[in-house]
Amino acid sequence: MSVPVVAIVGRPNVGKSTLFNRLTGGRTAIEDQEYGITRDRLYGKAEWRGREFTLIDTGGITFGDSCSLETQVHRQVELAVEEADFVLMLVDALEGITPLDYEIANYLRKSRKKVLLVVNKAEGSRHEWETYAFYEIGLGEPFPVSASHGLGSGDLLDKVVWELPPEDAPDSCLQDVIKVAVVGRPNVGKSSLINCLLGKERVIVDEEPGTTRDAIDTFLEHEGKGLMLVDTAGLRRRSRIKENVEYYSVLRAVKAARKADVVLVVFDADAGFSEQDQRIVGIAHEAGKGLIFVLNKWDLTNPQEKGADEYRKEIRKVFAFADYAPVLFVSALKGRGVGKITEVVQKVDEESKKRISTPLLNELLQDALLVNPPPTKKGKKANLFYVTQPHIQPPTFVFFVNDPQLIHFSYLRYLENRWREAFGFEGTPLVFKLKPKGTQKRWGEKGSIKS
Repeated sequence: MSVPVVAIVGRPNVGKSTLFNRLTGGRTAIEDQEYGITRDRLYGKAEWRGREFTLIDTGGITFGDSCSLETQVHRQVELAVEEADFVLMLVDALEGITPLDYEIANYLRKSRKKVLLVVNKAEGSRHEWETYAFYEIGLGEPFPVSASHGLGSGDLLDKVVWELPPEDAPDSCLQDVIKVAVVGRPNVGKSSLINCLLGKERVIVDEEPGTTRDAIDTFLEHEGKGLMLVDTAGLRRRSRIKENVEYYSVLRAVKAARKADVVLVVFDADAGFSEQDQRIVGIAHEAGKGLIFVLNKWDLTNPQEKGADEYRKEIRKVFAFADYAPVLFVSALKGRGVGKITEVVQKVDEESKKRISTPLLNELLQDALLVNPPPTKKGKKANLFYVTQPHIQPPTFVFFVNDPQLIHFSYLRYLENRWREAFGFEGTPLVFKLKPKGTQKRWGEKGSIKS
């Protein structure tokens, strides 16, 4: 079913992100008193009286500023208005009409979009006259609300739903959308990579590190399957996080990684790997997410000094705990190797959902025990009776043993290697759990469970 789109636009600091959070019922957009927090387009789902629509939060519009970042923010607003079926222009009742409000209203009139003028911060009857003053802008009747207090939000949603285009007839839609979080240190090219995948300018790209602040959701269809790409703020060390906004941006990035199905960890191929990179990879690994390493800016490296094989060896050494992750070499700037990312994402997602039948698992366990039985510990012998797979994403295996304390982690590592050799599981962590089962016979003994 076609979902209509509503964009919120206005000058900086009139409460667009607060209204966005109010209407979507979440805390997706970062709210702060600092000027110009929102930069990219931020998408959210809203529903009212059984009608769903997509809401877009945008950066504050300014005119006449020639700096690169402000120009790109303006471009993001233009793209949001172009995409929208209906536009909410937000103004500030406390500050009244400004020259910038007039410019934005003129711009929206030229867009030929349906526009509703929303007067924010209109708490109480004392601001009634401020609301009426906005008739002067020439966008029809002003609609008073208080985004922070929720006053008028229900009436506003009634108005929005009324103005939306009629619902389309249901048609076939994509199933099993894969959520993909794009994470990494600042300025490694995450936003450029997403723009290259989409083939259009979706998120702001700037040479200044830390341009992305919110976690930005973008939908991509590939060969009949849907991918939800989430661009995140660059993850910094705690000691380098100074601003409140940056602190919350990092929290959003971590949250996005933990909610994703697959995590793309982007590196600058020419910058090496750091402890912070290990922390970023560790977040995805510990959360049990599918994992892919993407070395960006590959075009800037010198293959005579260090080739792909050397990079792979270094990655396997630095991230030994996640040596299952495939490694891709790309250049988002030139588009090299980027097309393979969607293919590998789908493969890793499939691997994370793979189920192995209990007979096959126990057949492999029997073979692994015969080739390399677990060592004794303080004269006690570890017995592994059987194994099952109760969960996927990540694939989780429960081994029933006589005493979990007798199984060393190195032996579990051996079993993991055998599992991957037999069943693949590329790009996904495996979880092995030990459960005491003292009454069972071990494999090969009379009365054991066999396939």
